Amino acid sequence: MNGIAWAIVICEILFWVFIVSGLAARYIGKREKLGFALLAMTPLVDLALLGLTGYDLYKGSTATMAHGIAAIYIGVSIAYGKSMIRWADDQFCFYILKTRKKHKKKTGMAFAKQDFLNWLRHLFAFMIGAGLLFVLTIWVGDAERTEAFQQILRVWALVLGLDLLITLSYFIWPRPARHTT
Repeated sequence: MNGIAWAIVICEILFWVFIVSGLAARYIGKREKLGFALLAMTPLVDLALLGLTGYDLYKGSTATMAHGIAAIYIGVSIAYGKSMIRWADDQFCFYILKTRKKHKKKTGMAFAKQDFLNWLRHLFAFMIGAGLLFVLTIWVGDAERTEAFQQILRVWALVLGLDLLITLSYFIWPRPARHTT
């Protein structure tokens, strides 16, 4: 695994360390400001990853899938960051503190609408990631060294399109309520 791949792994670990420690400080330690400060560190992890990726390319490295995954990671973190933290907050309260009820899963049109909003987040993540890849491609100025970015964008666009088809299918065939016996 190359340096950028390791940076992605480290940044992903740091992302979740800041989230869990922020939630622990907030709820277990009763330190609201410290919890907020730790949660606020997650965007800095993204910026550090972007800086490391740009620096590696600036030094002359040829773009790899790892460089492209860094852009995907940043796009997803920005687009889904708040909802990921909210999800982690709910899970922490439910499983660790045993204080909140688990949310009932949506069905029918409510689920379809929620899934469409999630698809819009996916589109937003794609636009951020594609924008970063475009900027990096222009910055490097060598199409051969950044060819991997085009491959990543093609695959991600395909995934985005498939995600849209699945999302639209929920409007045609709404998700039924599960009956528990």
